Amino acid sequence: HSQAFTAQEIAHALHVRGREMAKAVILKADDRYVMAVLPAHHKVDLTRFAEVVGATYVRLATEAEFKDLFPDCEIGAMPIFGNLYGIPVYVAEPLLQDEEIVFNAGTHTDSIRMRMADFLRLSEPTVAAFSEVA
Repeated sequence: HSQAFTAQEIAHALHVRGREMAKAVILKADDRYVMAVLPAHHKVDLTRFAEVVGATYVRLATEAEFKDLFPDCEIGAMPIFGNLYGIPVYVAEPLLQDEEIVFNAGTHTDSIRMRMADFLRLSEPTVAAFSEVA
């Protein structure tokens, strides 16, 4: 697809509904990095996410902080498989509504379409309610 930098832009370029486009958000939960995976049109509720992960404080990680965690990816285009990088994955419940999802493949021009069941099997995430429509 054409170069896109947000999950909503990718969804538009691929003619995919926002709820099928999964985005990875890197968060700092106390002193550790975690990955939240949610629909393109959602945002993380940081208070609810802190409860889910049992953290005192959760904030968005900066690109400068997480760029070295994904050395084989363009900044901000990391795939939703944080487990491959030693980062725990948390999936927002609304993402489970569709049988397939689309997500970044490490660049701002490549995406992957996958069955949700396959993603869940391969990434072994924690599924929880921590997102809301943006």
